Amino acid sequence: MSFTVAIDGPAAAGKGTISKGVAAQFGFAHLDTGLLYRAVGRRTLDGTDPVEAAQALTAEELQQGDLRTAEIAQAASKVAVVPEVRAALVDFQRVFARRAGGAVLDGRDIGTVICPEAEVKLFVTASTEVRAERRFLELSAKGANVTREFVLADVRERDVRDAERSTAPMKPAADAVLLDTSDLSVEAALAQAVALVESKCPATP
Repeated sequence: MSFTVAIDGPAAAGKGTISKGVAAQFGFAHLDTGLLYRAVGRRTLDGTDPVEAAQALTAEELQQGDLRTAEIAQAASKVAVVPEVRAALVDFQRVFARRAGGAVLDGRDIGTVICPEAEVKLFVTASTEVRAERRFLELSAKGANVTREFVLADVRERDVRDAERSTAPMKPAADAVLLDTSDLSVEAALAQAVALVESKCPATP
């Protein structure tokens, strides 16, 4: 069985947590597509051309432990606007999406570009201020020396870049279900996502 769940949304909206939870609930494979761009962005910090880095990307590079830093997040956001980079990573994502046993992919253009035929499309969002606070607490817990003001500005900058890029701008698919997590607990948000998948795929456990 191939069954695809496409989960999109801006940074720190909760799409990664929800995606992992949905995948675990139904036994689906999970791909955080942002890691693809983070891995490419990490290579560019060493001077590698972003298109060359995307074309040579290996699955092993997605396992590197330092891909969640603020510096790499910024680099990922910058390489993600390069059309040739996005094109190089499309096939990897589409093959993963249609694998047997079901798949959950989260990113910013899964439901609109990568998997427009996905059986379930979810757009997870939250207010800018809530997302910035979540990201600040996450980074602070990891020992990053950042301020709330810096993180808020960074989130706003990434939102603009993601929404205004010429190739695959971030936006909800026309048939995506909107899930605003601003005032939801993780458990409540996940419960809504699980219910949506169950409604589209009743045979799943």
